[in-house]
Amino acid sequence: MLEFTDADTLFIVDSVAGMVLAGLATAFGAGLFPIVFGRAAETLPPELATMPTRLAHGIIATMLVALTAIWVTAMVGGLADVGYLLFVDLPGYVNFFPGTVMTLISASAIVLSFWVWLPHRNTANAPS
Repeated sequence: MLEFTDADTLFIVDSVAGMVLAGLATAFGAGLFPIVFGRAAETLPPELATMPTRLAHGIIATMLVALTAIWVTAMVGGLADVGYLLFVDLPGYVNFFPGTVMTLISASAIVLSFWVWLPHRNTANAPS
């Protein structure tokens, strides 16, 4: 089961709250609500591009996208290693090269991930 530490939960909540608050501050500061909902103007105001709250909104969004991409890439890479090891190499569908080399890489990645995870598995939800 997926477990979050206090720091993980705080990061997720703060990031989402930061996105919402920076977006609302930008909308209020630039007067976007009458434009968006009341069709008060055809174009967005030019000062929108220079607002510091818009910059904060963009930085938080970029950070969230980057961290999500790193997480997804790690998950896909790990699953690809396990899949290669189980379905291609262990049944013997490949030759020595790259078969045995990929087996060593895949197996070492799996063992290393457990080696890093095992000492920290009980500290994830330990009281501070």
